[in-house]
Amino acid sequence: MVATTAPRADIPERVARFDRLERAVHWTNATLFLVLLTTGAMLYAGPLSGLVGRRELVRMVHVYSGLVLPVPLLAGIVLRSGRQLREDLRALNRWIPDDFRWLRTRGRDPHVRLGKFNPGQKLNATFVGAAIVVMLATGSIMHWFGYFPNDWRTGATFVHDWFAIALFFVVVGHIWLALADPVALRGMTRGSVTGAWAKHHRARWFDEVTAGTRGPAETANEVTSDAR
Repeated sequence: MVATTAPRADIPERVARFDRLERAVHWTNATLFLVLLTTGAMLYAGPLSGLVGRRELVRMVHVYSGLVLPVPLLAGIVLRSGRQLREDLRALNRWIPDDFRWLRTRGRDPHVRLGKFNPGQKLNATFVGAAIVVMLATGSIMHWFGYFPNDWRTGATFVHDWFAIALFFVVVGHIWLALADPVALRGMTRGSVTGAWAKHHRARWFDEVTAGTRGPAETANEVTSDAR
């Protein structure tokens, strides 16, 4: 009598990753970031600054884009339809042992099982969130300078400029990595990724979102494999 194993359940063709609200918040913030970086370069980079004809208009666009920057995220958080956004923000702040293993091995350990976001995305989100607060505070001091002493204005200008440079490289790196992985990018443009991508790159998250659709035999096999 030949022993047989339970058939493996099919991997779903697509797995929902980001809902419409999350995508709207992301692309609104991305647009504002690009406006801020562009107008900031026009105002403070020597060669570009000389090309700006309406400097005061560029300055006002820069200031008000910075003031509006936190609004889409805060609105998404408080809206009733922002449940998944709130869950994803909690996931970005939750670190598991496999995240540290991923960092130690630079993502080369095939046994690491990541959640919805990899550690690089978590670090990026932490830095960008902190940068928004710092840039808003220092930019406000620079704009309404009459209310602050000279040393505050000098320090705010120094911090603002260096954070802007750091943000430029972070944003460029983020765009480069997004373009290098079209399947992941589709998750933020169309809302879903392939099931094969999710299982390979985000195994723990894949198990969470597909647990109710898989057979008991497959679930038991994966639990045993994870325990090993």
